[in-house]
Amino acid sequence: MKKKYWIILLPLLFCLFIYLFYRTEKTVVNQIAISLFSFEDFIQLQNSVSSRLPLNNHIIYSLPEGLWVFCITLTSNYLFVKIGRHQISLLFVPLLFAIGLELFQLLHFTNGRFDFWDIGFSLFFWGIAAYLIKQQNHRQNILYPFTNKSLICLLSYLIVFLAHVDN
Repeated sequence: MKKKYWIILLPLLFCLFIYLFYRTEKTVVNQIAISLFSFEDFIQLQNSVSSRLPLNNHIIYSLPEGLWVFCITLTSNYLFVKIGRHQISLLFVPLLFAIGLELFQLLHFTNGRFDFWDIGFSLFFWGIAAYLIKQQNHRQNILYPFTNKSLICLLSYLIVFLAHVDN
C-alpha cells in the first residue's frame, strides 16, 4: 500500500476499534459484527477490551468524528463539483457535513446527542488536514472523469453510515 494511504487508513481503523469496543451494540458496524459472531460473544469481547483499556469519554465519543473529518478532508483535496459554470471545492464539505450532523442532532432530526466537543474536534482535525494539503493546480471534478480518487472520497462519506445508531 502506498505510504500516503496510511495517513487515511490508520485513523479510520482506530475509529473502527473505538466503535466496535466502546460504542453501543446498536451502531450499524456493531450489528454487522454481532451477525458474524453472536450477541453474547460480541458483548463479552467488547467488555473485555473496554475493561482492559479504559478510554476517556472524549476519545470514545468525539475523537472518531474528528478523525473522520481529517480523513475525508484529505480524500476531498483537489476535488470539486461543477454546478453550471461554477466549480465548488470539496475542501469545506467535511466540516459542513460534521457541523450539519451535530445541528440535526440538536434539532432531533437524527439520532445522537449534540455535543460542542464534537464540533471542536472536527474543527481541529479539519484545520490539520487543510494545512497538510499542498496547494497545487491539478484539480479534478469528482464525477467526471470518475476515478479511484473519486471512489475513495465517496466511500469515505459512506463510512458515516457504519456509525449510525439504529433504534
